[in-house]
Amino acid sequence: MDPRRRRALYRASHRGTKEMDFILGRFAEAEMATLSEAELDLFERLIDAPDTDLYEWVVGRAATPPDYDTEMMRRLRAFHAVPGAR
Repeated sequence: MDPRRRRALYRASHRGTKEMDFILGRFAEAEMATLSEAELDLFERLIDAPDTDLYEWVVGRAATPPDYDTEMMRRLRAFHAVPGAR
C-alpha cells in the first residue's frame, strides 16, 4: 500500500472518538485498496471533518451538508448499515 493510503488508513482508525475509530477504520480497511485517486480525495476530505459532525451524518441524526454529501459519504453510510460491519 502506498504511503498516502497508509496515512489515510491510520487517520481513519485513530480518531478523537472510539465510535469514529471503529466506523471509519473498518470502512477504510475494507475499501482502501480499491479506492481510485478521486475517491481517495473524497475520503480524505471526509476524515478532515470533525468527529462529532461526521458521526451525526453517518448515523443519520443530522443532515449532511451539501459539500460532504458525496458518493463517498453514501458508501460509508451503506457500509455502516450492513449487519456485521458495525
